[in-house]
Amino acid sequence: MKQKNIEKKNPFRAFKLKDFVFRAVLSAAMTLAGGVTMPLVMHTTLFGLRNMVASPLYALFCAIGLSKVRKPGALSVIGLFSGAPLAFMSVVMFFNNLVAGILAELLMLLFFRNYQKKGAILFTAGIYMPLSLPVTLLFSMWLNGSSFSDLVAAPIPAIFTSIGTVILGFFGAFLGCKIAKELQKAGKLRPYGEDADA
Repeated sequence: MKQKNIEKKNPFRAFKLKDFVFRAVLSAAMTLAGGVTMPLVMHTTLFGLRNMVASPLYALFCAIGLSKVRKPGALSVIGLFSGAPLAFMSVVMFFNNLVAGILAELLMLLFFRNYQKKGAILFTAGIYMPLSLPVTLLFSMWLNGSSFSDLVAAPIPAIFTSIGTVILGFFGAFLGCKIAKELQKAGKLRPYGEDADA
């Protein structure tokens, strides 16, 4: 009982090896799933289209991952693991995954404080890819020397791809939470890191 109270007061508990292993496997699956759709939009110049295509898949896997490992920092580690192989193709894509994960968790901490509520998981997984949109702009301008007008050459379509990224992100997060719930009922995805009954 005393240990449980300590855990509730301190959401930043040390990660265990099984935490990293699970997130590494999840990140690999997420990257492979993204690899199926990415070739279709890899050479597009329309801002936000790549993010929109990746949004539901990434949100789905993140929701499942956060339903399992309910510790602040979990999404940031997923962002690091999933972004690392992408760094060989584009440094911007690496920073997209990592920085968007950190920003999403900072917002989660601001509004929810931890992953104890399922709404926190839905929120964090849902905003992960939408937050990569401003990150894409900033790091593309910084690392690639692109201008804002170059990146957003077609503002109206860019607005629709940005809105689509948000909608598909929360749709994927919702599906991920539903899948995680069914896996938990079947005893295949036992939560740890926060209150297992949440």
